[in-house]
Amino acid sequence: MMNDNLLSGRTVAVIGLGLLGTSLAMAARQLPVRLTGWTRRREIRDWAVAENILDDAAAEPDGLLSRADLTILCLPVPAIIEFGRAHAGHFRPGAAVTDIGSVKGVIVAALEPLLAAHGSRFIGSHPMAGTEKSGPSAAFPTLYAHAEVFVTPTAQSHPEALTLVEQFWQAIGTTTHRIAPEAHDILVAHTSHISHLLAMALTHAVLGCPDAAEKEQRFSGCATGFRDTSRIASSSPAMWREIIENNRPAVLNSMDSFERYWRELRKMIEQGDFDRFESEFAESKTMRDAWIKYKNDNYNCNW
Repeated sequence: MMNDNLLSGRTVAVIGLGLLGTSLAMAARQLPVRLTGWTRRREIRDWAVAENILDDAAAEPDGLLSRADLTILCLPVPAIIEFGRAHAGHFRPGAAVTDIGSVKGVIVAALEPLLAAHGSRFIGSHPMAGTEKSGPSAAFPTLYAHAEVFVTPTAQSHPEALTLVEQFWQAIGTTTHRIAPEAHDILVAHTSHISHLLAMALTHAVLGCPDAAEKEQRFSGCATGFRDTSRIASSSPAMWREIIENNRPAVLNSMDSFERYWRELRKMIEQGDFDRFESEFAESKTMRDAWIKYKNDNYNCNW
């Protein structure tokens, strides 16, 4: 855990208590901070306080925002922007505000100048963590353990706010990387967004049978390989619509890259070039094994 000088004694507000927000609050319980939070549903707010996930919660967020030194917006991408616009004048002047959105360009462009005009300091964040589950009942305190978090400052970012945001993420066991918002969106289109599209396409191609008998056969024929490669197709459709909709150019670019390789792979099989096929498969294995080693060596993932 890093030096917590900036964190100690601070008030942190978590806005949105779904899987990601609740897990974040659980992880932050170890920190020397006061945790407050808000979500629309009263029963979830009451549950979070009763379970000691939060120190307190409120029916309306503005009072929490005015007291928080750091606010983390744990909402879907459009809701992050909508919430920031609706409550821009209520964040405490001088406070840091960050988010967990999977797309950064549209969020930073919308909120950084708006919040700055009201005296607060927005710094974009994106933790590379999550599951195919959703909702506070699926939350757990180690969701962010060993995760890598992209922090997306700009030339206008306030240095102390940037440090506070990075210290928070590092204090709950993550590793932070600074990257420009636009570069972030291109990166995650290739490393995350394309994976969800492929899982979606695979599921449709394998299980999308109009004939009930054939579908039942395919259900029988699918085992752990299909389970593992299609797992993230069980993610929230609404959430992924919002992510892809807000990162279209980068996502289309990543799809172009995949399609080029897919056509080459098809050509190998059509031409019976199985020496090259085996070589390409071996190279894929080598690359994936190297990635697993990187995660295990640097972040103790035990994968």
